[in-house]
Amino acid sequence: MDANVLLTTAETCTEFLSGQLERDWSVPVPEMDLTVAGVVAHISDCLHWYAYDLTAGPVELSTMESHVRAGSPPAELLVTLGTTAKVLAAVVATSGPEARGFHPWGIADPAGFAAMACDELLVHTHDAARGLGVEFEAPARLAAAALYRLFPWTPMDTDPWPTLLWANGRTSLPGHPRLSKWRWHCAPLSEWDGSAPIA
Repeated sequence: MDANVLLTTAETCTEFLSGQLERDWSVPVPEMDLTVAGVVAHISDCLHWYAYDLTAGPVELSTMESHVRAGSPPAELLVTLGTTAKVLAAVVATSGPEARGFHPWGIADPAGFAAMACDELLVHTHDAARGLGVEFEAPARLAAAALYRLFPWTPMDTDPWPTLLWANGRTSLPGHPRLSKWRWHCAPLSEWDGSAPIA
């Protein structure tokens, strides 16, 4: 997982969402307390903070407040989304493999931050699509890149995209009920203990 995969994922999601600009982004997303616009703004918030967190190091940076205004026009939200992805990608690309940054679920390395960003992009674009009444399907290679970096305990004999949705508690898989709680492993994979974490 690297900056190039992050940029490709962001381009895939923004291209899909740019085709939905004429729809109503003020509608709520099913099973979420956010509108479509709110979900897209949330993605940018995550990517923005991931760039700061990786730069700041392993201690939580809690001195600032920053958020994307969900009431902004959808086209502007997409510009913001692309911008935050590029900023995080630049930070990931210029950080050494030994760099670490704070996240509540683990002290992540650059690959971990890139994977978390891809997960946010893909899964929340799916959420936004549900709110808009359309279907989004992530390319298998992008879904796999996020899935196997963040959820190495997931089934290996299922398609990556539905498995990524399952790992994020969005759906069930054959033989695997829908998860009510979930979490990922964003620290280096070398630090994974081989078990599925308890959410």
